[in-house]
Amino acid sequence: MVEMLSSPEFWIGLGVIIWVNVILSGDNAVVIALAARSLPAPQQRLAILWGAGAAVVLRVLLTIVAVKLLEFPFLKIVGGFALLWIAVKLIVPEDEGEGEVQPSAHLVGAIKTILIADLVMSTDNVLAVAAAAKGSMVLLTLGLLISIPLVVFGATMLMVLMERFPFIITLGAAVLGWTAGDMGITDPALADWVKDNAHWLEWGAPITSAVFVVAFGEWLARRGAPGGEKNPREIERPNS
Repeated sequence: MVEMLSSPEFWIGLGVIIWVNVILSGDNAVVIALAARSLPAPQQRLAILWGAGAAVVLRVLLTIVAVKLLEFPFLKIVGGFALLWIAVKLIVPEDEGEGEVQPSAHLVGAIKTILIADLVMSTDNVLAVAAAAKGSMVLLTLGLLISIPLVVFGATMLMVLMERFPFIITLGAAVLGWTAGDMGITDPALADWVKDNAHWLEWGAPITSAVFVVAFGEWLARRGAPGGEKNPREIERPNS
């Protein structure tokens, strides 16, 4: 354990997990706030605390399952392509879906809503974090335990920062792209071949994936979101 904690790779991996999870969990944090908004203030805090706590446990269990599944041949390759698309979508603006979340007037109902919503919305988080953990259960658990409470209780600040500094989102997408590239070439079906015949792919694939995500995502964003809507980042806000 001491040797692991003294390894630079461990701290880099932990940083990637926290960064990726914070970037991808913004919507989840908003859902938590929306689900509890009709409760009295003291119950709002309880709903967020218990709902977020249950979500942490569920997210850890799901990600452990994902880590184990990624040990099978070809699943990392499929997961890498899925993660590429998730990274591109992070840059391309989407329609707001907040109105779909119904607030609950009861504490138990709000907790249930938070848990279900987090489960439905966490596919991208689970896949990205499982890839970044690279099979380390210690790294995985620590990353999730640190980042999920950070997202839940710092949701407002995170949303303001991402809106004010869009490069944070772009950087997060690039990190996801890097992870996707690394994920594909470390698949059990390819890892030995890459090591013996194409060692350069160990750094070439992640860099190429990161550049592709940013370039393709920004190109799609400039064209506008699906349906012809203008990119919200390009819409000038009226002077207040």
